[in-house]
Amino acid sequence: MNKKAINITNKETKKDGFFVGMKKKVIPAFSGAIMACSLFSTQVMAATDTSSVTQPLDNLKTLVIAIIGAVGVIILAKNVMEFAQAYQQQDSSTMNSALKGIVAGVMMAGISSVLTILGF
Repeated sequence: MNKKAINITNKETKKDGFFVGMKKKVIPAFSGAIMACSLFSTQVMAATDTSSVTQPLDNLKTLVIAIIGAVGVIILAKNVMEFAQAYQQQDSSTMNSALKGIVAGVMMAGISSVLTILGF
């Protein structure tokens, strides 16, 4: 057999090259993907009342605001006592520091009422 005959027989045995085993590869992959999509789907029951979903966040927000208010009252009381002692001793630097603490305590204690007025 000559070279030309060998090439002709090789071309006849190779059908289309790239698309030869395509049906054997694509159909199982496609059916497997469809099966995976159907098995991994999850049903979700949505709540009609959104307050049941956000209730834990609202409770946490209320707790944090209450803690800030309580700490503010404690800081306010501590700095009022410091200011009274500094005024009695005529210590101007301690009075200045105590006044800053009083302002901070009032701000922290009043934050809950301000946020309530704003609608938070």
